[in-house]
Amino acid sequence: MMMNRGGSNERDIISILLVDDIPETRENIKKLLAFEDHEFKVVGSVGTGRDAIKSALEYRPDIIIMDINMPDMDGIQATNEITKLVPASAVIMMSVQTDADYLKKAMQAGARYFLSKPVSPDELYGTIREVYKNHAPFRQQAYAMAMPIDAPARKAAVSEDGSVRAGQVVVVYSPQGGAGVTTIATNLASGLMKKNIKVLLIDADVQFGDVGVFLKLQSQSTLVDLIPKVEDLDTDFFDSVVSTHESGLKVLLGPMRPEFAEEVESNPTAIAHIIEKIASGYDFIVVDTGRRVDELLLSLTDIADKVVLVSTPTLSGVKNAKFVLDLFDKMSYAPDKTIFVLNRVEDERSRNRVTIASDAIERHLKRKIEAKIPVNEAVILSAVNRGVPVVANQRDRMKSPIKELMDLADYIFNKLIADTTDEDEDKSSQNTQKKSGIGLRLGKS
Repeated sequence: MMMNRGGSNERDIISILLVDDIPETRENIKKLLAFEDHEFKVVGSVGTGRDAIKSALEYRPDIIIMDINMPDMDGIQATNEITKLVPASAVIMMSVQTDADYLKKAMQAGARYFLSKPVSPDELYGTIREVYKNHAPFRQQAYAMAMPIDAPARKAAVSEDGSVRAGQVVVVYSPQGGAGVTTIATNLASGLMKKNIKVLLIDADVQFGDVGVFLKLQSQSTLVDLIPKVEDLDTDFFDSVVSTHESGLKVLLGPMRPEFAEEVESNPTAIAHIIEKIASGYDFIVVDTGRRVDELLLSLTDIADKVVLVSTPTLSGVKNAKFVLDLFDKMSYAPDKTIFVLNRVEDERSRNRVTIASDAIERHLKRKIEAKIPVNEAVILSAVNRGVPVVANQRDRMKSPIKELMDLADYIFNKLIADTTDEDEDKSSQNTQKKSGIGLRLGKS
């Protein structure tokens, strides 16, 4: 049975388009796939790159197996066009050409894997399954963005003082390990706290979250306790799970051990759903995330008012940031939804050869760096040892990186609070457009 694109627990049938200029090759691959007809379905078979684009637009297959050398338009060109026009489809390049240059060009065009001819049945089956699995977040996002769904804005919840708060969601993310996401998330949450401003910090790095370590918080109640109650979550129970830091910051801790993460990952949109239910009880919700690009992350970036994308000034950091910015473009996020932050920036005069100059990064990404956080490991370590955010650990607010972290918090505060001064009708309209992707995931109509 074909999978329901809204999300089904039944086994998926993977739809496949075959593209090769040799009919015999297409027929042989089709026969191989027929042995697994309970799992694979060939929906089309064509012999040129241009026909591949037309068929991809018509069938929108899950997987496209693409040859490189073809008349009319080669597989590299076709793949480049298909990944732009049909992002839900994942391309597996298959060719007798196996040198590194072809592999590089295929991956740059958007191919997800490269197989050399001839291919064994087991290798073919395994590759299709793996690529289909890894492409799931992009496929689901593409279907969500393509459907004309009008999701309602977040439901208003009356706070303790009888008012409805702004409920602004800020997701802090980096695809690069060790980029300092937790440092920035905890300090951003602390920096957003002002008189009569209520802030919640959520540790959504469900496998290896460190918010509890950074703030010296321990609790028997964590995010895991909320997952079974997502549909009928009430504020009293939510408040009983949330911890309170000595600064007054409210904190929802992540799973205590990596193996508990499975309970959250089995319902990847649950955290986003929880946030939508409780958001109006807070002025700001800051979400610390893991590095994986998956359905959990995309459901959070969907509902975010701002995404703070963190990178370090290194080749790997910039490469990964470019990938994420391109992904956000494909997801039709407005450019100003993302705030690009460069962390661990060295003084240009003493910068070593490993790091890249800020202006070079901006030129490469075609993106302004909105905040630069200098390196100062001693200040960071001192704050972690005390279990308080950096911005609360030192009295001298002009000292780096305290000044830069506070400037970032003030920048986001002013950006988001300015938005809340708009008329209610305008705000409701903006939220409706912004939330369409998560609206589909959460089953809203």
